[in-house]
Amino acid sequence: MADENNKAKLERGLGLAEATALNMIDMVGIGPFVVIPLVIKDMGGPQALLAWVVGAALCLIDGFVWAELGAAMPEAGGSYVFLREAYGAGRWGRLMSFLFVWQTLIQAPLVMASGAIGFAQYFGYLVKLGAYQQKALSGGLILFLVFLLYRRITTIGKISLLLWAGVLATIIWLIWGGVTHFDAKLAFSFPEGAWDFSWVFFAGLGSATMSTVYSYWGYYNVCHLGAEIREPGENIPRAIFLSIIGIAVLYLAMQTSILGVVPWQEGQHSPFIVSMFVEKIYGTTAAKVATGLILWVAFASLFAVILGYSRVPYAAAVDGNFFQVFGRVHPTKHFPHVSLVALGTAGLVFSLLFRLGDVIKAIGAMRLVVQFVGQAIGVMVLRQRLGAERLPFRMWLYPLPALLAAVLWFALFLATKWFALAGAGMIALGVIVFLVRARTEEAWPFERTVASGNGEVRK
Repeated sequence: MADENNKAKLERGLGLAEATALNMIDMVGIGPFVVIPLVIKDMGGPQALLAWVVGAALCLIDGFVWAELGAAMPEAGGSYVFLREAYGAGRWGRLMSFLFVWQTLIQAPLVMASGAIGFAQYFGYLVKLGAYQQKALSGGLILFLVFLLYRRITTIGKISLLLWAGVLATIIWLIWGGVTHFDAKLAFSFPEGAWDFSWVFFAGLGSATMSTVYSYWGYYNVCHLGAEIREPGENIPRAIFLSIIGIAVLYLAMQTSILGVVPWQEGQHSPFIVSMFVEKIYGTTAAKVATGLILWVAFASLFAVILGYSRVPYAAAVDGNFFQVFGRVHPTKHFPHVSLVALGTAGLVFSLLFRLGDVIKAIGAMRLVVQFVGQAIGVMVLRQRLGAERLPFRMWLYPLPALLAAVLWFALFLATKWFALAGAGMIALGVIVFLVRARTEEAWPFERTVASGNGEVRK
């Protein structure tokens, strides 16, 4: 088992400003800029705005689950710790937390790859790149980010504020351009039957919501860094809700602005819709500047993503539920350097192998059941065992948010269609690996017992 004192070496160097900034730059990556055309196409018109509202509402509901768990267990690893403690560290919690780490080894690099691939594709607006050149750029980007993150958390916090300033400036500029050139008739030119609420409508809404949720994901990044947050009982919930509400307002304003300048019939087919939007308003030179700023945003998001996920295998290793080497902390910079380098390397490989559209759906299929549905149910189990009075933050209208989150996340999982089968297959494979490992180590559920005069005693 890794040295238990490794936990104490992590430094609580992030306040509310840094925590919120890291959440927001994680959320606003390349995601909204590449999925806006997909959302418009899935919905078939300006009613695409509804998918952004539904996505925000779902994340806000789920935010209560993360806020309650994050405030109660502010440790490195986030969901790993939540699932372990909610379901019982010695039994089902051991399985659930293992499954989370098992999937993280795949879905975390997929998230990194999606951001890097999107970055390389959007770079194509500035310089035309061949397929191999795009792959080289996406892989090189991940390598550079790992190099940048190889330092103390207090320095990371300062870098995050600088990156967030660029993210905020970019989005405000885009919104301002749309507001000052807004055509309401164009923005709300709904096609016939736009609101017929048929099964086709809801199928499109499910697919579109999967894309918008992908753009909102990251509001929980602060939970992975729980051991490095100051006053976590207050700052973790605040950072979660501030980031969800703030980003939802920005996304809705940006989507509406774009619809008021670019006809939705044209925008749904554009891989560079935001650059096209700026080009229509200010010309080609300004569009190139905007593209550069979008790339800044994508870079900032990947920075936060890799940082947060690097703490998950570390937490599992320190807990004795993963390879010991991942529990190593840098002797002078005080961060889990082996975990950072390992996940960064996997992200590099995935960025060279996969396409963006498939990666986005695979991410949802991989994480929704164990992590999101599992936590929504787990927070209710935890309340029953510990009692609400021991929790630093308690969700409003309990248990409604947790129940809604569980149902809605599972419905969204099914909306990924055949990717859901792949996700279920990975869960099944993870269970098999867990059982084989447990059998070898004679751990639960294969613990040996010996009889004694007072009954059974576990060996």
